[in-house]
Order: sequence, then structure tokens, then C-alpha cells
Amino acid sequence: MKVSSQEEIQLRSRVAAARRIVVKVGTRVLMGGPQGIKPDRVRSIVTDVARLKSQGRALAMVSSGAIGCGMAALGIRRRPTRLPELQMAAAVGQTRLMATYQRFFSRYRILTAQLLLTHDDLRNRQRHLNARNTLMALLRRGTVPIINENDVVAVDEIKVGDNDFLAALVAMLISADLLVLLTTTNGVRRPQNGGKRTVRVPVIRSVTPEVRKLIGRHRDHLSVGGMETKLEAAQMAASVGIPTVIADGRRKMCLQEICSGAPVGTLVIGDSRQPTLPARKRWIAFFNRPQGTLVIDEGARDALRRRGRSLLPIGVREVRGDFPAGAVVDILDPQGNLLGRGLVDYSSEQIRLIKGKATSAIPEILGTRDYDEVIHRDNMMLFDQQEETDESA
Repeated sequence: MKVSSQEEIQLRSRVAAARRIVVKVGTRVLMGGPQGIKPDRVRSIVTDVARLKSQGRALAMVSSGAIGCGMAALGIRRRPTRLPELQMAAAVGQTRLMATYQRFFSRYRILTAQLLLTHDDLRNRQRHLNARNTLMALLRRGTVPIINENDVVAVDEIKVGDNDFLAALVAMLISADLLVLLTTTNGVRRPQNGGKRTVRVPVIRSVTPEVRKLIGRHRDHLSVGGMETKLEAAQMAASVGIPTVIADGRRKMCLQEICSGAPVGTLVIGDSRQPTLPARKRWIAFFNRPQGTLVIDEGARDALRRRGRSLLPIGVREVRGDFPAGAVVDILDPQGNLLGRGLVDYSSEQIRLIKGKATSAIPEILGTRDYDEVIHRDNMMLFDQQEETDESA
């Protein structure tokens, strides 16, 4: 985790060069407890965003706080646990949250747009592309999209689950240059000299078990998530080449400081040599929940990793779960490590029949051979393999 001052300056220069930015604002940054949203905090963040826009940068926001606003309006002191009550609070609070943002953005003659998304919207390929196209059109017009999960209708099967993850997905969706997660602490902290005092961790190159030991599983009566989910979201973004800064959103001019390259918060940055993934492969890898698992043998693993081949039936050792053709599945190596993710050309029932067999045997077993492979390389994302850039997908 340790980096020299000169290294940090070089890494922060990449942050300063960001032109397309996603900013996530946490509930605890915005809310003042039972009394509801803090207008001064919203005004400060809006002023920060407006000044960055005046520099020619494009910004999208992922804002928590709808449920908190609804709780305050309804006089509910602790976050509900029942889904209908959560959805009720979200319905009441969402209009209040957006009205507050628009009131302050209008002072800078900046239009806002509301987008409510679920995981189901992002994993459906057509709706995924529609969401991307809408966001890109809004950014080109100088509008600030304000995005939240559609808590009013979302259930577990279609929820993203946390706005930190939603922000990482939005950053991937629009090919952002930077993700900023605003919370109530100035980044990740580590104990100093074994005592109770902590110091800021300036840079994290990878979210290792050592890094995870620094954080606890904090929860409170307003928000979900915590530093754990922020690090996971940052790692997701870093895996596709998007740096993330975790910083204190209560600090005035925080965003301007971050985008000037100042050492604010914790910068989570992956391998700078990692190229941007094709949009389609990002969709396969991160916007879908796997419906099953394929365990492959050593030969198939080498063919995928070293030679960039498709996955053939002969290389499949085991099929776990039941899924249709076209489903996204995890690909595990013989040791059980997650190798990649892909769209299958055959159903789980069909793959069980042809696994371990040569491609030439498919017609005899299934009665037809629609595809030679179980997963074509164009429909596969390997997590440790570099990919070519193709933003047209």
C-alpha cells in the first residue's frame, strides 16, 4: 500500500486529467438525522459540481438519500426492514431529494435529469444500451444526470443492492475517467503505531486481504454499505481501468481538490497498463448475475488464457445449476478459481450431455450442431486477460 510522495503525485495527475466523472453521494453525507436533508451540504456539493462543469468536465451523480428523506418526512426514526415500508419511504423521499438538487443547480442554470435504475435494467442488453445512450445524450447537452436505484419497485432479484456498486456500474456504463465516492471519512484509515489513532491510506493499488483487515462492517440507522462496499466498488472500477477516490463529502471544495490532483482521500487505482474493456465484455462481466457455473479442465484453461480460444465441449468437466442457452455463467478452473464469465450457446441440460465430448460428436448427441463451442471467445470475459478497446459495442 505504501507509495512515495512522487509516485502519488504521478498517480493523482491521472485523476486531475479526468473529463468524464461519476460522483456518488452517500446518505450520511446529505442527511442530518431525523430532521432530514441538510440543504447547506447539498448546496456545497452542487457548487463543487458546477465549478467542475465550468472547466469543461462532464459529471453524472449517483445520489443516495431518497429513503432518508422519506423517513424524515414520515417521522420514521430507524430504517425500515420491511420492503413495502422501504419502498414507501423511497417514494415519498425521491421527489424531495430531486427538488433540493434542482433548486441549487438552477442557480447555475444547470439542468438535472432523474434516472431510476434496477439491476434488471442494466443486465437486459437492450435496456442497458438504452440507459447508456440516454446518459451520453444528457452529458453531451450539459445536463447533470442524478441516478438512484429504483427502490420503489426493486426487489432482491432485480436490485443492484447498494449505491456504491450502482456508481461503479454507471462509471463503466458511460466509460468514465474517474469515480468519486463521497462518504463521511477522508478515505480508508489504518492504525498508527498500533494505537487507537489512525492515518489516511493515500493510495491502494489492489484490495487485498491486508486492506480488508483495516475496515469493519459498519452499519447505521440510515445507510447500508460502508467502507467494505466502497472498496469492492472501487476494485470493480479499477479492474476496467477506472480510478476511484474515496473522500469526505462534508469537506468544502472536496471535488475541486480531488480534480486538481491534491492528495485528498484514498485513491484506489488498478494496473495503469490495463486497457479499457470492450463495452460488450464489461456488460457480460459486471452487469449480469451468473445463472450457473462451468468447471473446465487444465487443457481448456490453457486454451482460454494463453491462446485466446473459445470454450469447447471437450474442455468442460462439470456443469452446476440449471440455465437456458444465452445465460451468463461463471467459468472456474480445476482448482475452483474464477477464471471468467461468458454467454453459453447451449442450455445446462445440453452441456451436461456434450461435456467432455469432441465437437464432432454434438450432432449425434443433440441431433443438431447449432454451435461448435459452448462459449464463443467473443462472448467471454476473462478476468486476468487484457482485451482490446472497442467502445462501439
